[in-house]
Amino acid sequence: MQLHKLFVALMAVFLFIAACGGGGGAPTAPPSGDTPGGGEPATSPVDPATAGAITGKVLFTGTAPEPEPILMEAEPECQAQYPDGAFTETAVVSDDGTLQNVFVYVKEGLGDLKFPVPTESALLDQQGCRYHPHVFGVQVGQELIIRNSDGILHNIHPMPTINRPFNLGQPVKMDSKRTFDKVEVLIPIACDVHEWMSGYAGVLDHPYFSVTGSDGAFSLPNLPPGTYTIVAWHELYGEQTMSVTIGEKESKEIEFTFEGN
Repeated sequence: MQLHKLFVALMAVFLFIAACGGGGGAPTAPPSGDTPGGGEPATSPVDPATAGAITGKVLFTGTAPEPEPILMEAEPECQAQYPDGAFTETAVVSDDGTLQNVFVYVKEGLGDLKFPVPTESALLDQQGCRYHPHVFGVQVGQELIIRNSDGILHNIHPMPTINRPFNLGQPVKMDSKRTFDKVEVLIPIACDVHEWMSGYAGVLDHPYFSVTGSDGAFSLPNLPPGTYTIVAWHELYGEQTMSVTIGEKESKEIEFTFEGN
C-alpha cells in the first residue's frame, strides 16, 4: 500500500511538471499549437519582376529615460559579462538620434495573399541573463529555437492574449523548439527566475517585418505594388502608423519619429 501511494504521488508530480513546462520539459514539443498544415503555399505569391520595397529609419526626439542598472549579484556568471554594468533596454537611443528595438511591419494592404512558412528557424537566445534579441518577429507556424547559452536555470514565459501561453524551464545549456499558431503583435516574454529579463515577439502571417538596430534602420523588401499601412511599435512609446503606396519596382524611404519627454 505504501509503495502504491508513493507511485501515485510521483506520477502526480511528473504530470504537474509536464503540464507547466518545468524542469526543461520535452524540448521539441510545441505547446502553442501545431504548425499549420494543408493549404499553405509552397512558394511566395509575389512576382519579383514587379516587387518593390519600403525602407527607412526610426528617429527619436526629446529626452529618453536614463537606462536603469540591472542588479545581477545573484548570478555572478552573468554579472561578469558586463564590466561596465548591465542596463535595461526599455528605451535605447543611439548617438545619431535613432531608436532601437522598434518593430516595423505591414499591418494592412496584402489582401488575401498567403505566404509559405519559412523553413529557417528563428532564434531566441539567453546569454548573460538577457534575451537576445530583445524584440524579434516570427511567422505563424515558423519554428522558434529557444536557447539557453548561460547554462544556469532560465524560465521562458511568453504571455500572449491570443496564442496559447507556455512556461518553459531550461536548467542547463540546451535548445527547445516552439511555434505560435496565430497572428499576435506583440507578445511580452518574461523570466520568472530573473525578473529583469524581458523581450517581445511579433507573430505575423507574412514576412514583412523588421526590427531597428543601432542605426535605427528597417527594411521591408519584396513587396508587391500596392498601398500599405505600416506600423512602427515600441514597448514604451506605443505605435505609429503610416500609409505608403509603391508602384512596380519602386522603393520608398520613410521615417517615423518618436518623442520623449
